[in-house]
Amino acid sequence: QVQLVESGGGLVQPGGSLRLSCAASGSIFSINAMGWYRQAPGKQRELVAAFTSGGSTNYADSVKGRFTISRDSAKNTVYLQMNSLKPEDTAVYYCNAVITARSLIMLNYWGQGTQVTVSS
Repeated sequence: QVQLVESGGGLVQPGGSLRLSCAASGSIFSINAMGWYRQAPGKQRELVAAFTSGGSTNYADSVKGRFTISRDSAKNTVYLQMNSLKPEDTAVYYCNAVITARSLIMLNYWGQGTQVTVSS
């Protein structure tokens, strides 16, 4: 079984910064894709930033130039550096990964989420 654990959320003022972390653990053979989604109250879950299976990055238009996704493959960890935060960034942020287990079964996994609140 594979687990994703997020950390780094919290309360920050507009214009501030946060760094989210997501660590994958378990019987992992390979991580095929990994990234971040977010969901605000009353809204649908949306992609924020992700590494694709080809190693390239995708960003939502609303966060381009402000957020940066990075990874430490040795630690099976992905990060989201969030700068110039706006109130509209307030949401629960979820880590997501497509992972092939050592059994060679590929599945989609979700973390439990971490709250990011941007408010003065």
